[in-house]
Amino acid sequence: MDSTNDTGDVARPTSARTSHTHRLRGLAATGFIATLAAMVATTLAAALAQVIGIDFEVPDGGETIPLSGFAVVTGFFSVVGIVIAVALLHWSARPTERFMWTAVSLTAISLVPPLLSGANSATTTALLGLHLVPATVMIPTLARSIRTRTD
Repeated sequence: MDSTNDTGDVARPTSARTSHTHRLRGLAATGFIATLAAMVATTLAAALAQVIGIDFEVPDGGETIPLSGFAVVTGFFSVVGIVIAVALLHWSARPTERFMWTAVSLTAISLVPPLLSGANSATTTALLGLHLVPATVMIPTLARSIRTRTD
């Protein structure tokens, strides 16, 4: 029910909808900051791996993965994680628990392609590690952000 004040403006009580939208936006903002951190961390780790001699050459086509490729792929899949987190916050009764299960499962699945790539063992090991770098940034950050928005 709306009421008017002396100036004729409509005073609206704080609605659950506004609060819910604020929580979703806050989670997305936290996620995007974490995405930038994950992109930087992954790219720096890949650069460090190159410095110590890892070539990131994948036999299928003989191409080398560029540093920018690590940043782009990390950014894309981090945004996918944010979308999953926002959806679970919106629709799940237990969003933190569901997010953790989903994120850890997807991270485990992401470890399969490096193992099947046919790259040398150093490159395969580095790629496995580089899959875990953004996961260690994104998963705890998003889980904590979901948890603070459901309390």
